[in-house]
Amino acid sequence: MKKGLGYAIIAYIAWGLLPVYWKLFGSLMAGEILSHRVIWSFVFMAILIVVGKGKWQQFRSLITNRTTLLLVGASSLLISTNWLIFIWAVNNGHVIETSLGYYITPLFNIMLAVLFLREKPTGRQWLAVALAGIGVLIATIDYGRFPWVSLTLVGTFGLYSLVKKRVTYDASIGLAGETAFVFPIAIAYVIYLFATHQDAAWTLPPITLIMLLLAGAATALPLLWFAKAAAQLPLSMLGFIQYIGPSITLLLSIFMFKEKFSPVLLISFAFIWSALVVYALASIKVARVAKEDVSLT
Repeated sequence: MKKGLGYAIIAYIAWGLLPVYWKLFGSLMAGEILSHRVIWSFVFMAILIVVGKGKWQQFRSLITNRTTLLLVGASSLLISTNWLIFIWAVNNGHVIETSLGYYITPLFNIMLAVLFLREKPTGRQWLAVALAGIGVLIATIDYGRFPWVSLTLVGTFGLYSLVKKRVTYDASIGLAGETAFVFPIAIAYVIYLFATHQDAAWTLPPITLIMLLLAGAATALPLLWFAKAAAQLPLSMLGFIQYIGPSITLLLSIFMFKEKFSPVLLISFAFIWSALVVYALASIKVARVAKEDVSLT
């Protein structure tokens, strides 16, 4: 569990900082950025598959199994939609709304864990959910309009997390399959933009273009860390660790991107961080009890 916790923390710190990265390509359409993200992620993963010992055989096994292929297809479409909405939101002044969405996601994850994975949170963990729910409700009301960006991010990433809990293949193999699934779509879209003279990526300054080509590594590494964490942690615990990402994003939106921040949100985030502390303490107690039970046996 400690190893999984480390992977989760690193992944969410990286995701929290991603808005700074996508802002570099603000002159491009969200669809073009997404296409390059998919293409170079596939290239990055393909290299890892080729050089990895036994990876190619595992990849062939994945794409020839109908059940796993369907799961890969579902997770691929979910995460691609999540990427598109996030990139659009970052480059159109909705970073706070993305932060709100990823604050809501852990609540959705817990609901999915209870409904589909039969996880049973303790009383204190339910208290944490209630506190976080109050905080999210305050933030949503204060935001002043239907947060479609937030809720789309919630649904796509929450369901993506659920699908990742239902598969057993290696994280790198799974990500290679996911990027391979949407790779033809991304290539077709880039060709379409080129044919209609709407492409702008190749007109970027050299350093910015290089950064765009590195989108594969910037995308793949956090997802690999997340996949490893998802395989070792309960979905509900994974959800609450996710608060690290939107907290970083929120700070960026206020201090770097200068988006409007209502003082009422401070009350909201006070509830959310209280929930995180309550949940963390409750989870530590559960882990300690489980460890004592194992030592007795």
